[in-house]
Amino acid sequence: MDKRLIVIGGGPGGYVAAIRAAQLGFSVQLIERENLGGICLNWGCIPTKALLKSAEVLEYLLQAESYGLKTENSSVDFPKVIARSRNVAEKMSRGVEFLMKKNKIEVIKGTARLIPGPAVEVVLATGGTKTLSAPHIIIATGARAANLPHIQIDGKTVIGYREAMTLSKLPESLLVIGAGAIGVEFSYFYHTLGTRVTLVEALPHLLPREDEEVGKELEKIYKKKGLSVLTHTQVMELQKTRKGVKATLQTPKETLQVEADLALLAVGITPNTEDLGLEKLGIQTEKGRIVVDEFYRTGAPGVYAIGDVLPTPALAHVASMEGIICVEKIAGQEVRPLDYSTIPSCTYCQPEVASMGLTEKAAREKGYEIKVGKFPYTASGKASAIGKNEGFVKLIFEAKYGELLGAHIIGPNATEMIGELIVARRLETTGHELAKTIHPHPTLSEAIMEAAAAAYGEVIHL
Repeated sequence: MDKRLIVIGGGPGGYVAAIRAAQLGFSVQLIERENLGGICLNWGCIPTKALLKSAEVLEYLLQAESYGLKTENSSVDFPKVIARSRNVAEKMSRGVEFLMKKNKIEVIKGTARLIPGPAVEVVLATGGTKTLSAPHIIIATGARAANLPHIQIDGKTVIGYREAMTLSKLPESLLVIGAGAIGVEFSYFYHTLGTRVTLVEALPHLLPREDEEVGKELEKIYKKKGLSVLTHTQVMELQKTRKGVKATLQTPKETLQVEADLALLAVGITPNTEDLGLEKLGIQTEKGRIVVDEFYRTGAPGVYAIGDVLPTPALAHVASMEGIICVEKIAGQEVRPLDYSTIPSCTYCQPEVASMGLTEKAAREKGYEIKVGKFPYTASGKASAIGKNEGFVKLIFEAKYGELLGAHIIGPNATEMIGELIVARRLETTGHELAKTIHPHPTLSEAIMEAAAAAYGEVIHL
């Protein structure tokens, strides 16, 4: 086998694929037009979590008296909050650079385009062009913030997630359009730091891809925190004003006018598949996303695609695993296709949200006879001890055999706790086995055991 590989894109799909290929003895060239680590490391997963941690610490300070503590003169140094986030991202990017050198991966700075061969033509960042060829080429070019037909990001008054992470000053007011993970995370962050936030979602509940009960619970908690939340609401028009923006909103009951310093457009992402030369190689796309088989092979021999350019969940950990499976298959290893039913989805607002598998509604629509177990954190001793008892754990089991179909958590440390349930599903653990598995006391994870027990009428602490 000719062990030469080109990877286009250095995000969590591309750089992970490159490293795994190098481990398997491939000579790897990786092309990246911006910074190693991609959106996730530089503008998404990592730096946003740094921002959200600052907000969480501030929230603790503001609630210190409820813990029997006194703090005085707590204030926000917004530029330092932003600087800390950027420093974290830069440190992580340097870490990826180190990994490239460690694994002897050649990194080429530039913009790539596929040409017949197949081969890759690179417009180098330093000027000029370079043509590369290899028997295996992986497309991992990721995605960017999406626009709406009538609302376009301009980077000034209508911003995307990149601008939301690097503002020079804290806005007094912010209109957030879209209540997916990006929308609810930035809503929490800016509200906690003192911005007046209006969060608008066209669909019936926040986090529309999550279980309906989770979205409604988060809406209730956000409103209690003081955020203005409008679901079932369309942004009909967005005008730029001398002070910022003015939005015309259509709710089920009335038409509203909302003014804000800035509007954050958080309505999803658009895959970076333009100008890649896909058409010339006969690579098929559907709605801008590349069509591949179960091992990420496109219609062009020797060309593969992974990550956000596919119609699979646009998550960093998905892209990474797709990259690993892809290169292991290329190397001739015995691999299994990725089981997308075990993919975790995590949202890092407070309270956190995490899920895996089917929602209750989806399970019923698929014709399953189900058992649902739910355990609220108000009944958790550990949650009360730490002063965070909002939310719940909800588990969905197939009634006859106890198969875990879905898991949904809203509450403290949800994004860490979901891992147990992913392992449980992968190992085909039943509801009864979860209910009978000893969990340490007092912990938040006990809520998983209790929720499983609740599904079978055996819950103790409720």
